[in-house]
Amino acid sequence: MKKLPIGVQDYKEIITENYIYVDKTKYLYDLMTSGKFYFLSRPRRFGKSLTVSTLYYIFKGEKELFKNTYIYDRWEFKEYPIIRINLLDIATDNEERMKKSLTKILKLEAERNGVNIEEEDYKFAFNELIIKLSKKGKVVILVDEYEKPILDNINSKEKAERYREILRDFYVSIKSKDEYIKFVFLTGITEYTLKSVYSGLNNLNSISFDKNYSNFLGFTQKELEFYFKDHIKETSEEMGISEEELLKGLKEYYNGFSFDGEHYVYNPFSILKFFEEKKFQNYWFESGSPSFLYEYIKNRKITYEDLVKETISAMDFSTREIEDANANIFFTQAGYLTFKGIKKLGLKEKYIFDYPNIEVKSSFSRLILEANYGLKGLDEAENIIYEKIYDNDIEGLIEEIKKVISAIPYNLHQKEERYYHSLIFAILAIAGLNVRAEEMTNLGRSDVVLEFDERVYIFEAKLNKSAEEALAQIKEKKYYEKYKGKEIYLIGININSEKRNIDDYIIEKTST
Repeated sequence: MKKLPIGVQDYKEIITENYIYVDKTKYLYDLMTSGKFYFLSRPRRFGKSLTVSTLYYIFKGEKELFKNTYIYDRWEFKEYPIIRINLLDIATDNEERMKKSLTKILKLEAERNGVNIEEEDYKFAFNELIIKLSKKGKVVILVDEYEKPILDNINSKEKAERYREILRDFYVSIKSKDEYIKFVFLTGITEYTLKSVYSGLNNLNSISFDKNYSNFLGFTQKELEFYFKDHIKETSEEMGISEEELLKGLKEYYNGFSFDGEHYVYNPFSILKFFEEKKFQNYWFESGSPSFLYEYIKNRKITYEDLVKETISAMDFSTREIEDANANIFFTQAGYLTFKGIKKLGLKEKYIFDYPNIEVKSSFSRLILEANYGLKGLDEAENIIYEKIYDNDIEGLIEEIKKVISAIPYNLHQKEERYYHSLIFAILAIAGLNVRAEEMTNLGRSDVVLEFDERVYIFEAKLNKSAEEALAQIKEKKYYEKYKGKEIYLIGININSEKRNIDDYIIEKTST
């Protein structure tokens, strides 16, 4: 059984050390045979660095590493001089160190390629390196995490703009030295900074939202079942469930990332960690979410409704700088939201947003509860909420929700109904439950819907009205109709703004 390449980002190591490699070389072949300048944005831990590494060995001409892959007998494996830059290695605490570290990286690349560069200025050092390497052949340029210095300073608009200027000076060499270049491939988390950093480089082709490359990174359902069949078998036996049940759980918990609104993939890191640990846990989110994320949510008071209420066009992803962009655009680029469908507006299309899966939904909801509501130490509440739903103890569930709400500092409460809708949704979501908010029906939107096995719970919350009125709205709007055939519970809730908590509730089981 092949090993799981957890944390292994070098293509050669994966192939020679008997790790699983999900063959993505058809996409690379298509890129290399149809164009020259490319950019791809994807969330962290989605295989960007492995893709850069794979391109590196292709252009190094190491054909035998690609035996049994799509590209093996289709590409002429010829060695080219390669400049490979990873901006994760850049110092971003101040401008001077950033400039010096850019020059240092270029000098190391020159040394690796057997040339020497004299320039100390990062911009001219890049020019010199390209020209000198071109004497060996046309140059391949591979850049990973192209906007890392800006992401590190997203909460400081002034600093982000200064770093953007430095990167603009740095990358302009790629445009001005076109005649010396064979192929360029850049990766990053966001699309925003691309146009301003690459101002004037109009031949850079972004494939981030191209349907032909929507499955380029990440694992499709077919790839999961083919490449991991031995691990699926072993894990299902160890967990004492059928392979069908295991695959269903994997799909709910880890699938759902989409980069075109039509095709869906798994995050590779979550799948690899799951097969290693053989437990359903939040691996991707908890593997090191960017440090700026908490402050970003806290400073902007982000709620679930803010993230999903508006549709966005593809152009919206590149018309503003990252620090000025709408929250839903930023979080989609970062992987915490994803495209869940496309809304047609005549000849135009707009994307519908939501969390990709249970893993991200539960982890991100916890972050919202911490940043916006001042709630800490939610592990016990998470376990109790899951147990109450498992036992179908709705009254116990409501009492636990009340207990969590009572821990919110009084100064963080808001006298808005949407504040409590988002709060109830987030409290339920941290338990890893299949919970949805603002779900559309033909007569309106239900506040919160939770599905567990064959049971459905529909919540409607009112502020300073009555639980009866909330329950009546569920019935009037017939939010339950789409779930006919299941065991359905209607839950009307009234929240008292003076008490800052649930004041009354009614639970009714439908007869449908």
